[in-house]
Amino acid sequence: MTSITDSFKELTILQPDDWHIHLRDDKALATTVPHAAGSFNRVICMPNLVPPVKTADDARAYRERILQYLQASNLSAERQAAFDPRMTLYLTDHTTAQDIEAAAKSGIVQAVKLYPAGATTNSADGVTDINACADVFEAMEKYNLPLLLHGEVTHDHVDIFDREKRFLDDVLVQIITNFPTLQIVMEHITTRDAADFVLAQGNQIAATITPQHLMFNRNHLLLGGIKPHFYCLPILKRATHQKALLEVATSGSPKFFLGTDSAPHTTDKKEAACGCAGCYSSATALPLYATAFDSVGKIDKLEGFTSRFGAQFYGLPVNENTVTLINIPMQVPVNYPYFDGSTLTPLMAGEMLPWSIKG
Repeated sequence: MTSITDSFKELTILQPDDWHIHLRDDKALATTVPHAAGSFNRVICMPNLVPPVKTADDARAYRERILQYLQASNLSAERQAAFDPRMTLYLTDHTTAQDIEAAAKSGIVQAVKLYPAGATTNSADGVTDINACADVFEAMEKYNLPLLLHGEVTHDHVDIFDREKRFLDDVLVQIITNFPTLQIVMEHITTRDAADFVLAQGNQIAATITPQHLMFNRNHLLLGGIKPHFYCLPILKRATHQKALLEVATSGSPKFFLGTDSAPHTTDKKEAACGCAGCYSSATALPLYATAFDSVGKIDKLEGFTSRFGAQFYGLPVNENTVTLINIPMQVPVNYPYFDGSTLTPLMAGEMLPWSIKG
C-alpha cells in the first residue's frame, strides 16, 4: 500500500519487519529492545548470546527477558502490542532432530541459525562439520523450519574478501543439493556472487541485505584510516558488489528483504585496537534504507523490500499498520546511552540523512 505524495516528499508504507537483528541480553535490552520495537513489528532475534540459545526452552526464556524490557520501556501501548520478537536456535555440532521438533512446535522459534565456527561475534560454538548436520536438516525440512546462514568459510588461508564466494561454492551448493526443499536465507549478503546465486535458485532460497552493505563499500571502511563503525562481518566489499546489492534490493524481486544485522557493541569496544565487528542501525534503519533506495531513484520499491517480501517468505501475514517517511533531513545521534555508563555509537553517527520518520 505504498503511498507517495508531493513529488516523493512523503512516503507511507506498511510497517517493516527486521528479519535479522542482534538484541544481545540482560542490561543491553534496555536500549536495544525499545529501538527495535520503535522501528519494527516482527524481528528475528539472533541466538549468539553467551551462552547461546540452543533449545526451545532457551528461546522461550530469552523471549520473556526481551518482553520484560519492552514492558518497562517508554514506548506507546500500540508499539508494544505490535512488537513480536521471533526466536532462532543456534545450530551446533550437538543439535538433534528432537531439538528441531521441539522448536518447530514451540510457536515462537522462527528459524535455525548456522554460524561456521569462528565466523563472527560469539560463534565459537558454531558448526565445524556440515556433513554431521544431515539429521537436523532433514528435521528442518519436515517441520518447515528455515535455515539462516552466516555464509562465510573460516579457513585461515581464504582471503577475508573471498569467504562468501567460497561458502557458496563449497558449502551452500552441497546443502541445497542434499536438502532441496529446505528453506534457506543467506543472511547479510555482500557480493554480486551471492546476489546472482540467490536469483538462480528456486523460491526456497532468499537473502537479507543490511543498510551498510547498500550504502558503503570497503573504501568507506579503509580510505584515510580504518573507520571502526563501518567494520562488520561479512566485511564491506568492492563498490561493484555494493552496486549489485542495490540493484537486486531495489529490483522488486521477492527473494531479497530487510535484515539490518544491527549489532550493538559499546563505543569503547568498537574504537579499540581489536574493534568488535558489527554496525548498530536499529533505531535509524528505515531512514537509512530510504536513503539507499532513493539514491538510485527507486524509493517506490522500498515497501516490498522492507515490509512484504520477508513476511511472504516466512509464510506470515504482512503488517496492517503503516509508517510515514518524509523527505526532511535528520541527524543521526552521535551516540546513545547504554548500560553501566557506557555509550553505543550508531552507523553514520552525527551525519545527516535526507529521510526521517514523520511524527
